Amino acid sequence: MNEQIELLRQRDQFYARARRSVPAARRFTEWSLSYWGLTEWERSADVLLCVSELATNAVVHGVPPGRGFLLRLRRDGTVVRVEVHDSGTGVPAVAHPTLDEGGRGLLLVSALSDKWGVGERNPGKIVWCEFALT
Repeated sequence: MNEQIELLRQRDQFYARARRSVPAARRFTEWSLSYWGLTEWERSADVLLCVSELATNAVVHGVPPGRGFLLRLRRDGTVVRVEVHDSGTGVPAVAHPTLDEGGRGLLLVSALSDKWGVGERNPGKIVWCEFALT
């Protein structure tokens, strides 16, 4: 029974190190939000954009060649949490964007989410963000 409840609250999907994984992660997130009855939630667009940014960062910066990343979405009574697990080195940080298109991912995540951070994983890291359901 507890395992079934956990499946209702958490969705995991693994993706290859490929640009096509970013829209796939976004579609998976849309499906998960719909499954949880959050399609009309006013913050669903923010969640989708943050998933796109974190997945892009994983593909471009965090995933070594030949590996992939895990997208974990979790909903509890008060929060939707997005986690991107990768096996790359380094700790991501908010950068000051330049005039080109790069450097805005974590700036957007920090602006749109209620909280975000980086956790340890062996090997690699977990970059996460949270959105309050209130």
